[in-house]
Amino acid sequence: MTDRRTDHGADHGAGHSADRGAELAANLARVEERITRACVTAGRAREDVTLVVVTKTRPADDVRLLAGLGVRHVAENRDQEAAPKAETCADLPLTWHFVGQLQTNKVRSVARYADFVHSVDRPRLVGALSSAAEREGRRIGCLLQIALDREAGAAGGRGGVAPEEVGELAEEVAAAPGLRLAGVMTVAPLSGPYAGRPGAAFERLGEISAALRANHPAADMVSAGMSGDLEEAVAAGATHVRIGSAVLGVRPGLR
Repeated sequence: MTDRRTDHGADHGAGHSADRGAELAANLARVEERITRACVTAGRAREDVTLVVVTKTRPADDVRLLAGLGVRHVAENRDQEAAPKAETCADLPLTWHFVGQLQTNKVRSVARYADFVHSVDRPRLVGALSSAAEREGRRIGCLLQIALDREAGAAGGRGGVAPEEVGELAEEVAAAPGLRLAGVMTVAPLSGPYAGRPGAAFERLGEISAALRANHPAADMVSAGMSGDLEEAVAAGATHVRIGSAVLGVRPGLR
C-alpha cells in the first residue's frame, strides 16, 4: 500500500513536470517567433539577439526545464533567491545574469555565480564588485545601467547612472581588476521624457552605446526590452532581451 502511494506520488510529480515542460516549450516557441519576426522587420540576423530568460520567483526546477529546452542565458534580480538557485543548477551549461539593483553587501555572493551584472551604476559598486571578482578568481562582465529618466539632471525613479555620467563610470569599470566593461542596459522609464515611449528610450540607449563603443569597442552588449516591449528593443538594436512572464507565465502574487 505504501509503495503504491509512493509510486502514485512519483507519477504525479513526473506528470506535473511534463505539463510544465510542455507549457514552457510552448511559451518559449512564441517568444522565439516574436524575436525572429522583430529581427526580420529590423533587417537583423536572429543570432544577433540573445534571449535572456528572467527566472526570478521561479523554482530551480523551471531553470532545469528551460536548460533542457535549449535556454543558455538566465537572469535573476535578488541575490537571496539567485545564489541557492545558481548552486542547485551549477551542473547546467548556463550563463547567469544579475539584473536587479545590487547592494554592496551582496556583492561577494553575486560574484560567485554571476557572469554578467547588468546594474552597475556607481563607483562604489564598481570597487566592491572588483574586489569580490578578484577574490573569486573571476572576470565579470559589467553593463552600465542607464537611467534615462535622469537625463538633463532630472531625478530618476529607478537605479542607474545619468547619461552624461556614463563616460566617467565606464573608465572606472574598464580599469577595475576582475571586471570587463561589456555594454549598457536600461529599463523603459516610467517618468521623464521617455515615459510610455519604449521605442524612443531604446533608440536613445543605442546612441549612448555607440558613444561608449567609440572609446571601448568591446563594450558591445545592449540589454533592453522585456516581455511587453521586446519588438521595440530589437528594432533599436538590443543585443540582449530580458524576458520573464512571456516565457514563465505571470509570476505568483501578480495574477
